[in-house]
Amino acid sequence: MSIAEVSEASDLIDFLVNKGNGVKGLSQMGLQIVPQKFIQPHEERLDFTQITSSESIPILDFSNFDDPKVAESICDAAEKWGFFQIVNHGIPIEVLENVIEAGHKFFGLSVDERRKYLKENSPTHTVELKTSFSPFAEKVLEWKDYLFHIYDCGDDDDESSKLWPAVSKDQVLEYMKWAKPIIVKLLKVLLEKLNVKQIDEPMKSVVMGTLIVNLIHYPVCPNPELTAGAGRHADVSSITMLLQDDVGGLYVREPKGDGWIHVPPVKGALVINIGDVLQIMSNDRYKSVEHRVFVNASRNRVSVPIFVNPAPDAVFGPLTQVLENGEKPLYKHVVYSDYFNYFFSKGHEGKQTIEFAKL
Repeated sequence: MSIAEVSEASDLIDFLVNKGNGVKGLSQMGLQIVPQKFIQPHEERLDFTQITSSESIPILDFSNFDDPKVAESICDAAEKWGFFQIVNHGIPIEVLENVIEAGHKFFGLSVDERRKYLKENSPTHTVELKTSFSPFAEKVLEWKDYLFHIYDCGDDDDESSKLWPAVSKDQVLEYMKWAKPIIVKLLKVLLEKLNVKQIDEPMKSVVMGTLIVNLIHYPVCPNPELTAGAGRHADVSSITMLLQDDVGGLYVREPKGDGWIHVPPVKGALVINIGDVLQIMSNDRYKSVEHRVFVNASRNRVSVPIFVNPAPDAVFGPLTQVLENGEKPLYKHVVYSDYFNYFFSKGHEGKQTIEFAKL
């Protein structure tokens, strides 16, 4: 396909999505300018005059997470910032480096190899190659491809994972084995502050019924200033745990005002953010915060988020433990699959999704 042909929107979607070339395929065509479908409206481009260097999200030492002071600092960060980084969490550095490298390796495969994991070709529903965010619904496409995995929380020997790509499967599974206990510890701390004494099976289904891990690849982009790796949005998880490589590009909305804070890569750190589910369950005590990704003109970027989501059929809303002193609920109870599907029914649009659950 020629550069001229991919400028046509319908041909572009066919090239990216149906044929499985993805943004990776575009980035290899020697484009001087990104196709129109990737160009963000002026108001949605990252305005570098709005980047604040006076603030940064907290970096917390997780080595003594049982210490009440550490628990307090986690909950404070969840309330004020919605984002924080944790260090000394116990995951070996080589496990982190290996899963980042696995992302580079998968997207280094030929298009024929990658295409095997398109929805219609994939040997299992638990792994799928995707492009942009919601390419058939959004007005502007995002400059990224990703390999989406559903990780079975209940069974570390889940058969379907054996069908994941050989080039990245073992590294993803090893990373998840280490990450899952940290996720449980973080949720325990955050829920205890909301007077939830233990994460029993019904609560587990609501706060971590599904774990989704993505290998996201943001290819080199000829015009980073015109496009977005991810437009501004808040996550629809309970929490998200993000491993980013050393390229950088994640920006978070500052707590007060319209500025953006760069989240610099810290070797060995994991970025944690609160999603809409915990904001709703906490009746706005915890904050899910807008964030976005800026792409790079000279380096490919890989990041590995774990989205800690409710089970699809789980119903969530403000916790009775939060409302027991007579506080008025700000949200209704919703089925998670309805909330999730609403999120993907349109492009990224800041914090709009949470309105779906507002009373």
